[in-house]
Amino acid sequence: MFMGAIEATIVSTAMPAIVADLGGFSLYSWVFSSYLLMNAATVLIYGKLSDIFGRKPVLIIGILIFLAGSLLCGLANSMEQLIFFRLLQGLGAGAVMPIATTIVGDIYSKEERAKVQGYLSSVWGISAVTGPALGGMLVEFVSWRFVFWINLPLGVLAIGGLLLFLHENIEEKKPDIDYAGTVVFLLAISCLMFLLVEGGFRFPWVSGQSALLLAAAAAAFAVFIWIEQRAASPMMPFNLWQIRSILIANIVSFTTGIMLIGISSFLPTYVQGVMGESATVAGFALTAMSIGWPIASTLSGKMLLSIGYRKTTIIGGLALIIGSLLFVFMSPEEGPWWAAVSSFFVGIGMGLTSTAFIVSIQNSVEWEQRGTATAANMFMRNLGNTVGAALLGGILNSRLQAFLQNQPAEEVKSLSIDSINELLGKNNSAYSASVFQVLKEGLASSLHAVYIVVFIFSLFSFFFLLFLKKGE
Repeated sequence: MFMGAIEATIVSTAMPAIVADLGGFSLYSWVFSSYLLMNAATVLIYGKLSDIFGRKPVLIIGILIFLAGSLLCGLANSMEQLIFFRLLQGLGAGAVMPIATTIVGDIYSKEERAKVQGYLSSVWGISAVTGPALGGMLVEFVSWRFVFWINLPLGVLAIGGLLLFLHENIEEKKPDIDYAGTVVFLLAISCLMFLLVEGGFRFPWVSGQSALLLAAAAAAFAVFIWIEQRAASPMMPFNLWQIRSILIANIVSFTTGIMLIGISSFLPTYVQGVMGESATVAGFALTAMSIGWPIASTLSGKMLLSIGYRKTTIIGGLALIIGSLLFVFMSPEEGPWWAAVSSFFVGIGMGLTSTAFIVSIQNSVEWEQRGTATAANMFMRNLGNTVGAALLGGILNSRLQAFLQNQPAEEVKSLSIDSINELLGKNNSAYSASVFQVLKEGLASSLHAVYIVVFIFSLFSFFFLLFLKKGE
C-alpha cells in the first residue's frame, strides 16, 4: 500500500521536470492516461484471479510487473518511450491496491474492519505525504528518474513481507476469466480516451474523426455490457450493483476519481508554471491533500460506528465541494498556501468517503465475492482517474491552444502548446519576458477551466450521496 501511494503522488510532482527534459507538453496527460488505462483494465481481472488462486501469488506477480515498468520508466529518453513504459507499469499496478485492501478484509473480523481499514488508509496517507515532498526534492537535487526507481527497494520489501508473513489456505478452482470482456473494455476505453485527449486539439470536436471514435466507443461499451450479462464469470459483476449502497459507492468513486486525477496531475504544473515556485514547494502543496486524507480516514472508521455510513459520506461530500471551490477561486497571487488549503479539504473528503465505501462493500458480500467487489470499487475509481486524465488533459490542451491563437501579437500566435516546455524548464532565454507572461496567463486560464470541471464533479458526487438510505 505504501508503494502504491508513493506512485500515486510522486510522479505528478515530477511531471513538470520530465516535460522540461523530454519535451512534449501536448503528451502530458498521456503519461497518466496510459498508466491508468492498463490499471483500470486489469484491476478486476486481478481481483478475480485472487479469488481463484489466493491473494499472495497474484499480488507478487503484479508487484514484479510493476517493478519492471518502473525500472524502464526511469530509463526513458522520450515522452513516447515513457508513455509505453507507463503502460507496463499500469499492467502491474492493477494488482497492488485492490488486493492489499482485500487482504485486510480477509484477516480481520467484520467488527474490526472499519478501524483497520482506517489505519490502512492512514498508512496510505502517510506514504502519500512523503510522495510529493520526496518527489520535489529528488527532482530538484538528484534526477526525475529516481522518482520511478524509488519503487524498486519498496517492491522488494513488499514481496519479502508477503512471502514471510502472509499465510492462506486456498482451494484452487478452475480459472474462469472473462478475457473477451477485458479486450472489449480496453478497446472501448481507449477510443473514448483518445477522443477526450485529442478532440478539440488534433482534430475538431465536430468532425468525422470525433464521430468515428465516439461511435466505436459506444459500440464497444454496448458489446461489453452484452458480454458481461452472459459471461459465467464476468469481469464486471453487475449483479453486485443491485445492492443500493454498492451502486452509489461505485458511482461516487467514479466521479471522485475524476476529481482526484484533476488535482493531483495538474496542481504541480500550476504551482511551478504559473506561480513560479520550485518542484519542492509544488510537492508540499500537493502533500496537504495527503495529510487530510489519513486524518479523515482514521476519523471515518470511528464516525461509521457513531453517526452511520450516510452522514459520514455526506460530510465527506461537503468537504470535496469546499476544496474544489477553493481551487476555482485560486489565482497566482494567492500563492502555494491557497493551493495547499484547497488540497487539504479535498483530502478530507476523499478520506471520509473512500474508507466508508470499502467497509460498506466488504460488509455486504461473502468471502467468495469480496475480492471481486473490492476490486470493482477500485475499478470505478481507476476508471474515473482514466477518464479524468483524458477529459481534463483534453480541456487543458484545447483551451491553451485557443488562448494562444487568439493573442494579437504575431510572435505569440506562432507558439504551440509545447512552448510550455520552456516555461516549466525555467528556460528564460528562450522567449522574451512578454511572451513568457502570455504563456503563464494561458496556462493559468486553461488550468482554471480544469478546476471548474473538477468542481462540477464534486457537485455530482454530493448529489448521488444524498440517495443513500437514511439510517445507514
